[in-house]
Amino acid sequence: MAAKRAFTIALAGKGGTGKTTIGGLLVRFLKEHGMIPILAVDADANANLNEVLGLAIRDTLGEAREMMKTDVPPGMTKDLYMEMKVQQALVEAEGFDLIVMGRPEGPGCYCAANSLLSKFIERLVKNYAYLVIDNEAGMEHLSRLTTRDIDLLLVVSDASRRGIQAARRIYDLVDELGIHSGRKFLLINQYREGLPTLITDEMGSFGQDSVATIPEDELIHEFDLQGRPTVQLPWESKALQAANAVFTKLLLRGASPAGLVRGAEAAS
Repeated sequence: MAAKRAFTIALAGKGGTGKTTIGGLLVRFLKEHGMIPILAVDADANANLNEVLGLAIRDTLGEAREMMKTDVPPGMTKDLYMEMKVQQALVEAEGFDLIVMGRPEGPGCYCAANSLLSKFIERLVKNYAYLVIDNEAGMEHLSRLTTRDIDLLLVVSDASRRGIQAARRIYDLVDELGIHSGRKFLLINQYREGLPTLITDEMGSFGQDSVATIPEDELIHEFDLQGRPTVQLPWESKALQAANAVFTKLLLRGASPAGLVRGAEAAS
């Protein structure tokens, strides 16, 4: 019988698009619909998914890579050391856990450390029904540290022509890296009515059924200024309502039955 694997959702987009906020709202949606357990992976060098989710982090896997070169205790193999560091970096919460990749490594060869990390992450993921990966635009973390297919790729852009063109480059990069994606979907965040035709034409090039918009929302700005986790947005939030509508379409009404069954089996 084939091994069970988590239903994998990856988010990508250039900085400043609100990608991490969307990722946090996605984790909230999955949790509220009983689609658990979830492993959230912050693979963005500018790691702040923990702030969106209201969690504190102590260790990152980037630090573990650095430390493995010099700080492995006598009598402990590198395998055992890295497994210990992966467990220490895991932040547990109700219905989901979070692990942070951390900043890119410095000079020197990290091939052995990355290979060990990949092995232990793959082992860790088997304990979850859903995997949510918040990537930086280049998606190097995904290509280097996981070998899994992506069931759903959410590319997040702002409501600008350049932003949407950057999203197109991310679409193309996934294919260039040889990463299999079951479905790609473009989310235009911070959307406002009355955008120029050039922008709406760019949106249309992705296909009508592969694009959705998330409106500007003053509540998100307020939460950010106050340092409050945006995952706690109230139900009247326009952005939350729009995001939930998209997630419902993609993961409940419009999802692949085989994919959702796989996720449910992994939770059992």
